[in-house]
Amino acid sequence: MLDVLIVKIFNSIRWRLQIWYGLILVTVLAGFGFTAYQLERGRQFRRIDDELQRRVSAVASALRQPPRNRGPNGPEDRPFDGPPSEDQPPGRPGPEQPFSDRPPPRQFGRGPGEFHLQPQHAALFDESDTNGFYYVVWLRNDQELARSTNAPAHVPQPARTRAPLRGEAPGPQSPQQRNQFRESVMAMPPGDMILVGHSIQPEMTELHRTAWKLAGVGGIILLLGLAGGWWLASRAIRPIEDISATAVKISAGDLSQRINIGETESELGRLASVLNSTFARLDAAFAQQQQFTSDAAHELRTPVSVMLTQTQTALNRERSAEQYRETVESCQRAAQRMRRLIESLLELAHLDAGQQQMKQMRFDLGQTARDCAELLKPLADERGVKIICDVPSLDCVGDPERLAQVINNFLTNAIHYNTEDGQVRISGTSENGATLLTVSDTGMGIAAEDLPRVSDRFYRADASRSSGNAGLGLAISKAIVEAHGGTIEVASELGVGTAFTLRLPNREG
Repeated sequence: MLDVLIVKIFNSIRWRLQIWYGLILVTVLAGFGFTAYQLERGRQFRRIDDELQRRVSAVASALRQPPRNRGPNGPEDRPFDGPPSEDQPPGRPGPEQPFSDRPPPRQFGRGPGEFHLQPQHAALFDESDTNGFYYVVWLRNDQELARSTNAPAHVPQPARTRAPLRGEAPGPQSPQQRNQFRESVMAMPPGDMILVGHSIQPEMTELHRTAWKLAGVGGIILLLGLAGGWWLASRAIRPIEDISATAVKISAGDLSQRINIGETESELGRLASVLNSTFARLDAAFAQQQQFTSDAAHELRTPVSVMLTQTQTALNRERSAEQYRETVESCQRAAQRMRRLIESLLELAHLDAGQQQMKQMRFDLGQTARDCAELLKPLADERGVKIICDVPSLDCVGDPERLAQVINNFLTNAIHYNTEDGQVRISGTSENGATLLTVSDTGMGIAAEDLPRVSDRFYRADASRSSGNAGLGLAISKAIVEAHGGTIEVASELGVGTAFTLRLPNREG
């Protein structure tokens, strides 16, 4: 169950967007929080280190002061390494100055209790505060000289380093951290060591509090960011869900479904618009296909019914040879009509599939129109229609045989649907990089509501225009012209006549 849920999550675009967004947000927040914590930690430690350096310098200044020597009546203020009195031989004690009361020679350094901070320096160490700054001083013989009362009980003596040479100014080492203490060490000539430290427990507590605050604020921002990211991802994915739901309904057979477009300017909105137009064309194509199938079945059913009726009648009883001949001729006419219809259907199928290769050659469309007029002149004469061919030479690129088929279809319709003693005029011209050929008649005309559908397959404006034709001539002509990159324009007025205009490019495409 868990595996199925994980697979479902990782297969979801919304969840993948949310996971990537969450990972990026966590990375940014973690980086920001870590940086802020390190900056605050560095600021706290720099402040402590500055205070340590200041106090190490104060202790070192006190250590540089000479110890106060002791006389018979108490301490004296002269330096312990001052010259002996004039009545005393050097190196020998006098009766008024016992040996034990004389200050030791300078090379022996200080003794315990002989270290005192000046008042302004003592103020830097609050010895009543266990978390305050403390100091410890060791002599060169590793004997502890002095320590503040708030110093920890066990302060390890730092490793002894090289003492500064004569004339070399001593300096403190870089502060180091020992457990919860931050300590700075300075080596003094002739080998004394100074350690100044400070408990960083309050600072660490404050840093921990800061870390928790950063984590809390980051968590709140993360939750708000994830909620906003989920809302944005859902809003971005919603059109895809609408597209998917609409596609499911269309696949089930409901071609009238369309995608509800809220934002037409976004990428998904434009995609939805394209899909809606595609669905509309599919709907129209399926409707046309259904109508075409119905019309084709109707057209084929008529000659089949004629053939079955004639043969059944002939078989009911014995008939004369003349009657049998009439029956066979009737069946032949029905079969020929079926053949023409089937050939037209096959031609349309090939044109729709792009299997009919159109030649691309330069020829004179005017000459082709004149040839077509000459070819159909006997039919026009038979019906009392006059053909007027007023076409100049027209430069054109395409398949002359196929375009002649289109012109023949225009002329045949103009002759069939014309009035007695009517006229058919053929004219042509070239304009704006295109060749125009117009076939107009003085026939009955076509109603305005029927003009948009005259090129539809099996469409007839009225029963009087059938004349035994299947209604595929203009559909085939339209397919041929569109294969050449051209168009067919129709203009008509009832009782006045109809004009078909063929517009073709006169350059090789």
